[in-house]
Amino acid sequence: MNVKILDDIYNAFDPFRPLPPGDPFYVDCHAVRGNDNILSELGKKIERSNKPTCQIYTGHRGVGKSTELLRLRADLESKGIKVVYFAADDDIDEEDAQYTDVLLSCVRHILENLQNQANPSPLTNWLKSRWRSLTDLALTEIKFEDLKVEQQVSQFAKLTATLRQVPSTRQKIREQIDIHSISLIEALNEFITEATQKFATKKLVVIADNLDRIVPSPRGEGRTNHDEIFIDRSGQLRRLNCHVIYTVPISLVYSNQASPLRDNYGNCQVLPMLMLRQRDGSIYAPGLEKFKELISRRVQQFDASLDLETQVFDNAQTLEHLCLMSGGHMREIMQLMQSAMDWIDVLPLSFSAVRQAIVRNRIQFQQTVDDLHWARLAEVSKTKQIPNDGDYRRLLFSRCLLEYGYVNGNGEMQRWHDVHPLLKESSQFQAALAKLNL
Repeated sequence: MNVKILDDIYNAFDPFRPLPPGDPFYVDCHAVRGNDNILSELGKKIERSNKPTCQIYTGHRGVGKSTELLRLRADLESKGIKVVYFAADDDIDEEDAQYTDVLLSCVRHILENLQNQANPSPLTNWLKSRWRSLTDLALTEIKFEDLKVEQQVSQFAKLTATLRQVPSTRQKIREQIDIHSISLIEALNEFITEATQKFATKKLVVIADNLDRIVPSPRGEGRTNHDEIFIDRSGQLRRLNCHVIYTVPISLVYSNQASPLRDNYGNCQVLPMLMLRQRDGSIYAPGLEKFKELISRRVQQFDASLDLETQVFDNAQTLEHLCLMSGGHMREIMQLMQSAMDWIDVLPLSFSAVRQAIVRNRIQFQQTVDDLHWARLAEVSKTKQIPNDGDYRRLLFSRCLLEYGYVNGNGEMQRWHDVHPLLKESSQFQAALAKLNL
């Protein structure tokens, strides 16, 4: 086989690249995700509402949220609606994030995207009035008046970069911004209002992606920075004079804050895994076929003659085993494919290569589980439900527990949870399960 084709196939399984709209690799999986449809569940509210909406969107990291949000952006733009999409983790440190970081990220990207549609002076004047306090924090020694307008605008990007990259000054900058956050939002809204008048639909949508990656940091009394950002500051997050979609950590949606979340943002759409097994453990054929199609699309882009079950994999059983061990998680199947390909020089992928990938990923994954949490995982594997408890939420956030969805015979969405298949193979899980069954 041509070595370049093998390299092309390997790179087609890049686990960190969201698919842009129209990408030939894209496979519509909503039927095996409980008929999830972002265009209807988030998009229709934006299209029909005559006032700004604020919605939240969640799902496990790597499940495909960014790809779906990019589809939503393209759909809205095709209808004449202006969309500002950005990955917020370009501006914030996911290991140490607070509300002010999110606000500044929104300001930066809205300003950069719309500065040709509106006068940026409300925002540059706001920054000018705080310039002395920020220069004292070593942001810059340049006089604000000496900067051209374009350079003044770029200072917001420099501010977010400092927040992300310089922990020593991070909290002091936050304090300076937080004191004046209301006036910053007012300045931003003045800028947004002028810009939206230039759009035919008079609508602007801001999509802040990757906020779901913010790592929970304890704040006492069972609360975390997730509560502070998305609950305590919900009024400010909702105050932007445009339609907004924020991604939020999935663990927050299944916490005791579920009711305040709904009160502030409405129903949260959750993007589940692709269902490869049913609740009783039996294989769900439609989901498995979708995953095979997902692999086939990437392979046949470079050689349409390759048969998936005899030339890409050594047999159908090896292919099925790889798919099932991913748990229906998009990024996991990409990582497993690349890892398995590390063990071959030519196709097909052997069962041995696939097992090497699975074992190595499992060993790394199981190190994230605290000893006391194996019993929790065993319980969920039996009940398929997650109690409202901090330990279970942490396991959900770290993808040790996965969420699935399907529509029952009455047309109702049903959701259930299970342990990641990689962890089910571990001796610790097997011991905890055996103890539970005594």
